[in-house]
Amino acid sequence: MATHLDLQEQEQLDQLKHFWKQYGNLITWTLILALGAFAAWNGWQQWQRKQAVEASALFDEVERAAQAGDADRAQRAFADIKERYPRTAYAAQAGLLAASTLQAKAKDEAGRAALQWVAEQAKQEEYKALARLRLAGLLIDSGSHDEALKLLENMPPAFEGLAADRRGDALMAKGDKAGAQAQYEKAYKAIPESQDLRQLVLAKLTALGAPPAPEAAASAAR
Repeated sequence: MATHLDLQEQEQLDQLKHFWKQYGNLITWTLILALGAFAAWNGWQQWQRKQAVEASALFDEVERAAQAGDADRAQRAFADIKERYPRTAYAAQAGLLAASTLQAKAKDEAGRAALQWVAEQAKQEEYKALARLRLAGLLIDSGSHDEALKLLENMPPAFEGLAADRRGDALMAKGDKAGAQAQYEKAYKAIPESQDLRQLVLAKLTALGAPPAPEAAASAAR
């Protein structure tokens, strides 16, 4: 009986040796790759967290500078964050905040440059859209109406109401009242009733002699 078991064990051992000889390298490399991928993923997660923490600290610096009205300090902090952490949401937020601070201190070129960076380099579509809207307003104010209209093309659907209002402003400044009215009507329908901007759009339509009909206004509100 013992001899039978010994022979069975030897046969199983031989089968295991044959299996390992045939598939051992494949199994080893599969395990190495799996463990390597896990280590890389874990390292990436840690790096991402480190980036977010450091970017947050720099954004806090931009925020403190903005609250103090220190445009130069805000600009320096934004330069640091966009150089070191350009892919983070904090970089885009810092650009928008720095732009406001710079413009409040009549540093228009620097403020515009900050918005331009966000519009072109931000990784988050919502921040890019906000920067484009604000840049378009500056372009309209400076008389670059066609450039503003081009900048407002292909906006994300969530920003279409705001973009339509801004396009209406650009067309109105060009003297195209019919085109402006069409854009304001589009904006009025797209902007939620709860937003104050909707009432401003209504005022613009009224000034053009084209306020929405009561039933149309009620339908848009619903």
